Amino acid sequence: MPGTESAFPIDLKKYRKLTLDPSKPQLTAEQKSTLLHNIQLLRDALVLFTATGAARGVSGHTGGAYDTIPEVCILLSLFEASEKYLPIVFDEAGHRVATQYLLAALDGHIPPEHLLHYREANSKLPGHPELGLTPGVKFSSGRLGHMWPMVNGVAMANKEKVVFCLGSDGSQQEGNDAEAARLAVAQNLNVKLLIDDNDVTIAGHPSQYLKGYDVSKTLEGHGLKVYTVQGEDIDALWAAIAAVVTYDGPAAVIAKRLMAPGIADIEGSTHGHDVIPVKAAIKYLAARGYPTSVSEDILNNIKPTGVPYLYIGSSKEVGANRVVFGEAVNLVLDKLSKEEAAEKVMVIDSDLEGSTGLKVIHQKHPEVFVPSGIMERGNFSTAAGFGFDANKFGVFSTFSAFLEMVISEVTMARLNNCNVLSHFSHSGVDEMADNTCHFGVNSFFADNGLSDVQSWLYFPADPLQMVAVIQRVFFERGLRFVFSTRSKVPYILKEDGTKFFGDGYKFVPGKDETIVDGKAGYVVSFGEMLYRSWDAVLRCRQEGLDVGLINKPTLNLVDEQTLRKIGSSPFVLVVESLNQKTGLGSKMGTWLIERQLTPKYGYMGTTKEGCGGLSEQIPHQNLDPQSIIMKIKRLSN
Repeated sequence: MPGTESAFPIDLKKYRKLTLDPSKPQLTAEQKSTLLHNIQLLRDALVLFTATGAARGVSGHTGGAYDTIPEVCILLSLFEASEKYLPIVFDEAGHRVATQYLLAALDGHIPPEHLLHYREANSKLPGHPELGLTPGVKFSSGRLGHMWPMVNGVAMANKEKVVFCLGSDGSQQEGNDAEAARLAVAQNLNVKLLIDDNDVTIAGHPSQYLKGYDVSKTLEGHGLKVYTVQGEDIDALWAAIAAVVTYDGPAAVIAKRLMAPGIADIEGSTHGHDVIPVKAAIKYLAARGYPTSVSEDILNNIKPTGVPYLYIGSSKEVGANRVVFGEAVNLVLDKLSKEEAAEKVMVIDSDLEGSTGLKVIHQKHPEVFVPSGIMERGNFSTAAGFGFDANKFGVFSTFSAFLEMVISEVTMARLNNCNVLSHFSHSGVDEMADNTCHFGVNSFFADNGLSDVQSWLYFPADPLQMVAVIQRVFFERGLRFVFSTRSKVPYILKEDGTKFFGDGYKFVPGKDETIVDGKAGYVVSFGEMLYRSWDAVLRCRQEGLDVGLINKPTLNLVDEQTLRKIGSSPFVLVVESLNQKTGLGSKMGTWLIERQLTPKYGYMGTTKEGCGGLSEQIPHQNLDPQSIIMKIKRLSN
């Protein structure tokens, strides 16, 4: 049968169990043959099932997991040989989740056929490993730099065991790993790191954008015993792993290799970091000797799916606010000479320029652009330091989930009166196949100053409003935070069909915007939830329920006039995709009560872990228009 109904065509039962003894660092011919067989078998399987992510349009990651299969096969052979090893393949790089799913299938926790549902909504195979969700997955991972410190603790709790952690030259850039290295050495922990040093991250090659960075020298400097080998030389790799296992204390193997070795179309390129394209996977598997029909019947019969819905109140045309951010910054910089721009503005990237809109700035205004590594805390503070001068402005950007990593740095930037414009893309949950660990739902954490200082949190509703916001606030002083989603958004339309934020619109910081007035009550929303709320409000109005809608693009400031208006109506409903515990809805009720305004009150936000997939995430959180309508009707009654 075609597509995901197929049997898994690569027989994982052909995996040959092997035992390896680290006191014998030289492989026999039979051991080497078995290892090479297992490596190729698992790499082929991984290419096939990760390519289903490309086929269904949910992206994914092939190269990193493919790279580390030799290390994984060696670890399995050690686990098979002795109980002195903790039998968990911890991995700092959660995007290499395909490894964990492959191990779950090998162990019999999931059938191999289920791998063909990789990153599909509700398949329990999301974009990062989640403990308790996927049978056979033994830990959660997904934010770089977070696993090694935890593994140190695991080693402390299991002193009689050798504990392994897969790492990468990307994850090693995070400051957490420097702290973990110092503790591991100070406590002589029995932690062994196996680091894939492929010189590829999302935005480029560390050897080019982070000159001087050397994983081996860094770890040696911290005091670890380090062995550096060519990762595709299985004899050298085994000898190095045997050496670190028998070494008393923390040690690391640095496995140097090209990204995705042996996959012609993506080898050594940044494309290998993401999911392998369907055509490249078919080509690879054909070259490996598999009948073309094996991969074609599966991959060519898997298509993107969605949650079909015809919205009213917004355009069919959509735009990516996360990209428009960079275009809007360019519009500001275009008005300056190159010299003036370089003197006044610095834009620093954290290896996500293609995802957060900074790439267009890099291309058009290289004089202000600083490529940097996966070092969010340091990069934010660098942007703040540039903006320490009252007439200079730092620009910082990363995913909204990683805002949680820079909160202390935000505080210090505020205390130093720094000028920083931060763009946090991938906010909320919409189209977040990477799932829960990448949800950007705690945006209000940025507003962590005391009441005698002010920060500004902006969440534009569509591309036109994004441009208007950046034009207005770019050269404002202080800390400004702008949010956007991974998903594209339509343009908000007035009831006469014209664009709400089109000609004549001026953004005013702190001012709420009335999309439509209503006597029955008000919905308050912003960002990517505004067009969904507008659809729900319009459908209620068609049924005779006179509901109003307020857009709140400045999230954390009270607009007294608007608050009094909506607070004097029968009900107020806040609709957002931020964390229901920490978002706007958790605050607005207090604002109303403080002013003795007592409408019926409700708030809707993200409340549970994700379901994977793309458009399925919003209805999974009960934030789709029909759910909003139901909540409106309950409050209006």
